[in-house]
Amino acid sequence: MRLLILGSGGVGSAAARIAARRRFLTHVVLADYDLGRAQAAAAGVGDDRFVATRLDASDQDAIEQLLAAERIDAVLGATDPRFTMPIFRAALAKNVHYLDMAMSLSQPHPSDPYRLTGVKLGDEQFALSDEWTASGRLAVVGMGVEPGLADVFARYAADHLFETIEEAGVRDGANLEVAGYDFAPSFSIWTTIEECLNPPVIYERDRGWFTTEPFSEPEVFEFPEGIGPVECVNVEHEEVLLIPRWLDVNRVTFKYGLGEEFIDVLKTLRKLGLDRTEKVRVPGGAEVSPRDVVAACLPDPATLGDRMSGKTCAGLWVRGTGRDGRPRSTYLYHVVDNEWSMREYGSQAVVWQTAVNPVVALELIAEGAWTGAGVLGPEALPADPFLELLAGDYGSPWGMREV
Repeated sequence: MRLLILGSGGVGSAAARIAARRRFLTHVVLADYDLGRAQAAAAGVGDDRFVATRLDASDQDAIEQLLAAERIDAVLGATDPRFTMPIFRAALAKNVHYLDMAMSLSQPHPSDPYRLTGVKLGDEQFALSDEWTASGRLAVVGMGVEPGLADVFARYAADHLFETIEEAGVRDGANLEVAGYDFAPSFSIWTTIEECLNPPVIYERDRGWFTTEPFSEPEVFEFPEGIGPVECVNVEHEEVLLIPRWLDVNRVTFKYGLGEEFIDVLKTLRKLGLDRTEKVRVPGGAEVSPRDVVAACLPDPATLGDRMSGKTCAGLWVRGTGRDGRPRSTYLYHVVDNEWSMREYGSQAVVWQTAVNPVVALELIAEGAWTGAGVLGPEALPADPFLELLAGDYGSPWGMREV
């Protein structure tokens, strides 16, 4: 497989380090708007299969030209979701497989945003589903850790553990700390603002998709492997839009362990208008996006690994009726220790955990274990080969416990 990784930040660089250990890839192009960042990512793997180039992810024509020139078989979008659609359309136009970790952006309902959905996450991509099916290629959307691995867990639970599923609830939390900073998010603040301040989406069979207030319905969830209790709140996320499309579930939720301080910072950004993406004119005549300024003022998450300690956990809490006909409540999870990911790959835990899953998916596609055509979520594909490869050759086991 000849692969383009578009975006050479924390996740893109981590994906390259993981991919460098796999032989199914014959040629990998690392692309970024910042050529130096792409070159650093390529140099960091020390493998002549990996090359770097400059590419603007907002320029669909330029992406198409690179896909053709490099004879690319699959493209992995590792940018923030602003650039999902140009990459998605370019892959469709050039008839190559496509994967992303963040789907096309949502737009709140214009008059009732905390009750009704507007444009949902992924709607722009699913609108092109027929064209993708006709192309014969796979567009696997939401294939990171969340969304991504949590969706694989949903498929596994439906296939092996549950007769009926009352609720599939993603629950993510961590005990990570970053020394030397008062505030230092471990993931892209641009994306974090987008998903945390938008109206969270919930799915219920009788209501379909509907929205609620940001940070609503707090609950304390006990995370495994020493992380312990973390308060989780509703956040907009792709799993809620993906799981009900393929699996028979009564309810789907996503709750994230953000912490009171983090939530207060996000609320302050919203009050000050610093979450806005529209450019504003500043003294001197320059026009800047407030959210881009916030991102520029914070440390790059990819550089925080040496200062981080602790673990991050992504998982799915499934409740319903087990295969034996009795009530069942099971948490399927994946934990990454920052000390391990830094020692083994030189990538901090959050970006490594996100990056490993699309590489596993690409290997399954290359080997023919994942087949098909069209716009598919991870839960539309068999879970067993994915989880076996992740825990086996990739050395990153997953866990399961009764709650």
